[in-house]
Amino acid sequence: MIKLIIVNTDKIEGKKIIGALGLVKGNTIRARWFGRDIAAGLKTLIGGEIKSYTDMMTKAREQAIDRMVEEAKKLKADAVINVRFTSSEVMQGASEILVYGTAVKLR
Repeated sequence: MIKLIIVNTDKIEGKKIIGALGLVKGNTIRARWFGRDIAAGLKTLIGGEIKSYTDMMTKAREQAIDRMVEEAKKLKADAVINVRFTSSEVMQGASEILVYGTAVKLR
């Protein structure tokens, strides 16, 4: 299993970047579930974390990262630098998580 270094900086301490291989990205779109919405609606009345949505978004971020890493592996990258996340609502009740960065070779 290839272990990639993933950072949100433009350099990696102790490593030399010898080449940029290009942009890599991963995304996923998740829809809310009606049962989850009922519980979330109640939470908005009393306050606090909406744990079911937190868990859903955590899993979405992990899946997006996994997809970005797969693209980087196809390029035979050693690392992905300048990693960024973004999210957007693509339709009512559905959000996209996108993660992207630059795949690089290291020495």
